[in-house]
Amino acid sequence: MSVEDEREQLDLLPVDESVPEPESESEVAVLPWYGRPPRPEVDQVGIPDSMTCPVPDDEGRTDLLARLGEDLSPCLKCSLGETRTTFVFGTGNPDANVMFIGEAPGRDEDLQGEPFVGRAGKLLNKIIESIGFTREEVYIGNILKCRPPDNRDPRPEEVDACEPHLHRQIKLIRPAVICALGRIAAQTLLKSTAPLGKMRERVHQYQGLPLVVTYHPAALLRNPNWKRPTWEDVQLLKSIHDEAVAG
Repeated sequence: MSVEDEREQLDLLPVDESVPEPESESEVAVLPWYGRPPRPEVDQVGIPDSMTCPVPDDEGRTDLLARLGEDLSPCLKCSLGETRTTFVFGTGNPDANVMFIGEAPGRDEDLQGEPFVGRAGKLLNKIIESIGFTREEVYIGNILKCRPPDNRDPRPEEVDACEPHLHRQIKLIRPAVICALGRIAAQTLLKSTAPLGKMRERVHQYQGLPLVVTYHPAALLRNPNWKRPTWEDVQLLKSIHDEAVAG
């Protein structure tokens, strides 16, 4: 078949007119899922205004972040929405300079509706305190907002459905630096297959912001020897924060 014949066949394909085409390339860039959320036949949330409206001034960002969490809480853009107990949006200071991101809620988080609780959460609190912050001063979230069954790794289609929500959180919070907690979170955010050891001790970029990688608190509970490297990682995090704030 010639290129011309292929083009003619494409022109005859039905066009879904239920979602308006973006008016410009810039509009495509800001709309999650290119304006077509996955599983529209079951998801009643669609793309709420809180996902796409202009980011307001400092006072308005806090209110918009809260509204975003409420708007997204019934989300069914992937199958995890049908098995979760609670939609786990995030917790902490909506104007935080430091943001910690894991891969997904676990059992305790699914039950309590807050990321990083239980033993791993208590250890994360100590890590945060070791660099002069409290849990309430930073922001803590996950790539996925719903728990994968049996705490399995996130699947690509789940990340595709949920990562735009994280992008919006970051735009509203405006952290100075991000810390990826664990190999899965780091590989997912950085679109990398590198082992965690090779991603540590470096400054990466995510959504235009500096990102550092360290061990997941749950991994530290199983491997106490990794606590020293983790301390070194968060010292790098703190130095990036201090430089950004001073500048």
